[in-house]
Amino acid sequence: MHLLENIMYQISGLFLPPVLIAIVLLFFYSIYVLGDFVTQFYLRRKNKPQFIDNISNWYNGKTEPKPVRGYDLLNFAIKQQDNTEDTLSVYALKNLEGVRIITRIAPMLGLVATMIPMGPALKSLANGNIQGISENLIVAFSAVIFGLIVSSITFWIAAVRKRWLADEMVLLLKNIGA
Repeated sequence: MHLLENIMYQISGLFLPPVLIAIVLLFFYSIYVLGDFVTQFYLRRKNKPQFIDNISNWYNGKTEPKPVRGYDLLNFAIKQQDNTEDTLSVYALKNLEGVRIITRIAPMLGLVATMIPMGPALKSLANGNIQGISENLIVAFSAVIFGLIVSSITFWIAAVRKRWLADEMVLLLKNIGA
């Protein structure tokens, strides 16, 4: 049994570098998504009157709708010929899928990157090596903090975008008769 434990310990150490790289990449991705979100927020505020006019004219049968920057679901509905509640819902889910997955994965990777260095830290503790303990704990706590920051950013973005898409869907469903 001791051999199996040693093999598992050695293999788990191999996961630390890829997990740390993944957390750093997810951090940069969350910053990118945050920038995209800020841009979309600006476009939605700027183009809201155009969006409202577009929807009301479409609803009243006056004009065909035109694309409006910042309103992804409306633009999708304009491109599609056959719009149903299902197609709009699937598009909305696809639109949110990336940030929702990252929201869930980042804390898991942070936990993995926290637990892996705990083994060497405990070994260092047993050997009386204070420096080894601190080095491993720095990696462990930094990784979980990055994972939680990534998750916090993407969770907030996903929640707001979900509300935006729901608002758009309600208005669009009134117009397409679904």
